Amino acid sequence: MKFLAKSAGKTADVVQADIEKVLQTYELALNAADTDKVLTVFDPDGVFMAPNSPSAVGDDAIRAAYSGIFQMITFDTELTVEEIVQVAPKWAFVRTSSNGHVTVNAIKQRVPDANHELFIFHQGDDDTWKIARYSFATTNPLPR
Repeated sequence: MKFLAKSAGKTADVVQADIEKVLQTYELALNAADTDKVLTVFDPDGVFMAPNSPSAVGDDAIRAAYSGIFQMITFDTELTVEEIVQVAPKWAFVRTSSNGHVTVNAIKQRVPDANHELFIFHQGDDDTWKIARYSFATTNPLPR
């Protein structure tokens, strides 16, 4: 994972470090195809919005979405944090990019994968930052 340059100010640095740790856990879980670990970084009522799919709302739907994804593809990708903005005491948005490969499990074909992602984070009553909303889109060129 590639991290963002440190922000100015102690509070901003702490928030940034806490959120980057969550993203690092997410990246490791994604690359390990570990649905249970993915769920640890989402709010229980979080929303996952993948392209060409209905929104997955809440733990059960997010579990089903990632289980399905991990059956179809295996990830080998790296997230790069582009921007972290705390917009309220318990809310922040994060913009990332990712590059790497996915393997289509059914045919064992490895293909390039590149995306840009938008995360909305919420800090719970236990002061833990979790993903409240997550959406992404490919940055690969369209096939010709």
